[in-house]
Amino acid sequence: MSKFSDWTRSKLDKRFGLKEVKSLPSLTQWLNESAEMTDFERNVLLYYQTLLLNHADAWNEQELSLNFIGPVFGLVQYGFDRTFNFFAERPFSGNVDGEDMTGNPDGILAKGWRDPETPFFCFHEYKKELEQSSDPAGQCLAPMLVAQGLNGNNQPIYGCFVVGRYWRFIVLKGKEYAVSDGYSATQQSLFDIFKILKVLKLYILNYFN
Repeated sequence: MSKFSDWTRSKLDKRFGLKEVKSLPSLTQWLNESAEMTDFERNVLLYYQTLLLNHADAWNEQELSLNFIGPVFGLVQYGFDRTFNFFAERPFSGNVDGEDMTGNPDGILAKGWRDPETPFFCFHEYKKELEQSSDPAGQCLAPMLVAQGLNGNNQPIYGCFVVGRYWRFIVLKGKEYAVSDGYSATQQSLFDIFKILKVLKLYILNYFN
């Protein structure tokens, strides 16, 4: 059985016949949809952005998660109606084309309140900006591939990985996937990041409705 952390994009492409493309309609739509933002949300984001500006180069993975990423996800209130929730470090596994894959993703959005069921979104955070010893996109894409198999509905699977201050979004549709450019959370694009996360919440709510 392989671990999600063992995979890179090159390995996934070769083993499962995946293809990275420059863009996908589902990614373009996700990144460009609009979502309302309250003054309260904007002020909270600015507060945590100040923390990030002061510590982005020094925080390790856990510090980045506790002091910035967690509060940003919490502000979206994914689990508010209890039909789905954001789960962190939960065991998650599946079989893809005869390959058993397992791991504890940094985060998933999944159906369920106390325990994750069907996943819709996979999240991976990757320590400091200067530490480039592995492939964070591949480590995010691996659980997305398992989620695709568990869903079995031919719908896009959404993902995101964070390297320091930079957030990149990824969509897997069938055998193709596309990765966005980086959004810097220390700049004005922090509000774009939050908008994209809120749009994802609307997508999942629409799925249940």
